[in-house]
Amino acid sequence: MPLRSTSILLLVLFLFPSHSFPLSTSSRWIVDQISGYRVKLSCVNWPGHLHVMIPEGLNKKPVKAIVSDISHTMGFNCVRLTWATYMYTRYSNITVSESLDKWNLTGAKEGVRKNNPELLEMSVVEAQNVVVNELGKGKLMVVLDNHVSLPEWCCGENDGNGFFGDVFFDPDEWLQGLVAVARRYNSNPSVVAMSMRNELRGPHQNVASWYKYMQQGAVAIHQENPDILVIFSGLSYDTNLKFLKSEPLSINLDNKLVFESHWYPFGQPSDKWILQTNEYCANVTKWFMDNSGFLFLTDKNSFPLFLSEFGLDQRGENEMENRYFICLLMTMAENDIDWALWQLPGSFMLREGEVEKEDVFGMYDFKWKKLRNSTVLEKLQFVQTKIQGNVGSSNQTSYIIYHPLSGKCVKGGNNLSMTKCRQATRWDHLHDGGAIRLAKKTTHCLTTIKQGLPPIISNHECSSPQSLWNVVSSSKHHLASKDSQGNDVCLEVDPSTSKVVTNKCLCLDDNLRDVPKCEENPQRQWLKLIPTN
Repeated sequence: MPLRSTSILLLVLFLFPSHSFPLSTSSRWIVDQISGYRVKLSCVNWPGHLHVMIPEGLNKKPVKAIVSDISHTMGFNCVRLTWATYMYTRYSNITVSESLDKWNLTGAKEGVRKNNPELLEMSVVEAQNVVVNELGKGKLMVVLDNHVSLPEWCCGENDGNGFFGDVFFDPDEWLQGLVAVARRYNSNPSVVAMSMRNELRGPHQNVASWYKYMQQGAVAIHQENPDILVIFSGLSYDTNLKFLKSEPLSINLDNKLVFESHWYPFGQPSDKWILQTNEYCANVTKWFMDNSGFLFLTDKNSFPLFLSEFGLDQRGENEMENRYFICLLMTMAENDIDWALWQLPGSFMLREGEVEKEDVFGMYDFKWKKLRNSTVLEKLQFVQTKIQGNVGSSNQTSYIIYHPLSGKCVKGGNNLSMTKCRQATRWDHLHDGGAIRLAKKTTHCLTTIKQGLPPIISNHECSSPQSLWNVVSSSKHHLASKDSQGNDVCLEVDPSTSKVVTNKCLCLDDNLRDVPKCEENPQRQWLKLIPTN
């Protein structure tokens, strides 16, 4: 290797240490292309597609501090960084200072001058590059998401940014932008993937145009930058990929093809979530799996699915969203989905005509000083980890009993308690209706005593009704057994002590079926056996 090439390689390795690059796919998993081992994306969305065309928050904190928070405080390993097509096709030479001046954002400009002064005279494209490189130095992977064409807040049914041919969505200019980004980040190991377009939507959307243009975009990216993953979004605000069941894609991207989907509770009836939590969670989970999740469950030609947006009001005041979030976490854990939470910012420089607009979905608070709600992060910690390895893993599958309401898992002992999931007890469970045994200790099993009392780990009678466990309710999130009096009881986490007890199954009738209406929240009894290897 020539000396100059060696020096460049060493510089790249110094700037972008030790995360897997390039990535590839193997069946439903994203993997390290060299070793073949699974790499899980546990990301946060960092919007940079709005009017100013730089990532939000650069007026609040130094970029290095934000990157450190994302990685060390919040525990994400990846950022989905959004950008607008026009930033590359029309405004690539405008400086950050000029962009801020255009919108009369004097306060934000002073904030950037204080926290990231070196960016002011850079172009918006160069400023994005600085952020991407800083993320790489922080060992964070980057997914670059083409969010809109015209830089503005997303998304509306008739905002002109929704579908190919809309007033701000010229397919040729879109392709030009994709190629420019793919070229700029070619051989940059920070950028592991590009998502082609966020939330296709609106009155003009149709399947034929989707196949035509999305495949064109994917081929263009792959030709320009064959190392990165190419992510396909669906129709109807990225909730519908169902049409792929009858007509798969006709292109081959050399194992670089990933699909994405979004899952929010917007427009869903609040009373269903609150009064029929078990049943409604089952219904929306089935809807998600039918429209998107089937891609990683198919026996043949399965693909990775990236849940690239989900989120909730982090103040915790919206009970419907709280219950949706717990339902979603259970599906994410059970299937170990790659994901990106919406979102990082607690405020925006300019959004929908409002300067310094607060956003309660943000991980940060309004001032970007602290976490808005640390309990949200606690609930995310288990799904941030790699729960399942890809096919061929040498470790035998066992189970962890997961409680998404707390974000914790069951630890065995004299009294079962909740702990961080990486410290949780491993269990064996051969079939529904069978014993839940300590892994590798076939004579020790989970056994009920009496309603209201903790279960125990017994070393005998593992075939008695008190040691046989069924998955019940339409949500399939309750674990039920019989106590010593023959009563049906479910595992439950006592919120005051964090101890595991058994109690009457919430929101279920005497036949362990969902009741039509229930005033209680059954989610304290949502404990599930999650496979892990």
